[in-house]
Amino acid sequence: MATPHIAAERGDFAPAVLMPGDPKRAERMASSVLEDARLVTDIRGIFGFTGTYQGKPLSIMASGMGMPSIAIYATELFNFYGVERIIRVGTAGGIASEINIGDVVVCVGAHTTSSINELRIPGTHFSATADFGLAAAAMAAAKGDPHVHAGKVISSDHFYFTIPGQVEALAAHRVLAVEMEAAALYGVADEFGKAALTVLTISDHLTKPGADMTAEQRETLFGHSLDLALAAALS
Repeated sequence: MATPHIAAERGDFAPAVLMPGDPKRAERMASSVLEDARLVTDIRGIFGFTGTYQGKPLSIMASGMGMPSIAIYATELFNFYGVERIIRVGTAGGIASEINIGDVVVCVGAHTTSSINELRIPGTHFSATADFGLAAAAMAAAKGDPHVHAGKVISSDHFYFTIPGQVEALAAHRVLAVEMEAAALYGVADEFGKAALTVLTISDHLTKPGADMTAEQRETLFGHSLDLALAAALS
């Protein structure tokens, strides 16, 4: 039962899916945590793997970049493949002063510059929030680590463009970081009555320039956020 964007049969995906953006990162994650991993889809170079972790079924699949991309894959996974929870494991740019390179943000809510959720409920500004149980499980697994922060991010349509004064205003409103997918993922999860969470590694900082991660580090330094995402996925 392939969908337009996933070449898999019903039952090929576990109830829990970890979802990094980068297909290479998905492959690295699958090789590092899954037992008996098998490739279940590779349409458009978006790899999806299913295996087991600590004896429980688990899938790992890339989402591509941006809200339209993750919305497509999350919709098909939730609506056609019986997936119950998706945990995005990605990178983000720090905004708040207390956030540093290498820190982890458990995203409990996502503002957005996108219109992707505007039409969900007529006359309503949709609030894109994580599943409480998944967020609580991730924070419990952090065990009070001061480098793990729970809070809100902004999901942006633009990687390079910002409105003058926007970053400063976001920081003043306690927004921790910027990324490009969480708000759409949370909207799709609510649409289908499913659960979603986003766990982010801070790879660069908008107000503390000069200490950005390299492209190789972005692919490989996901260990701490991956541990928290695994705890949430199997909770």
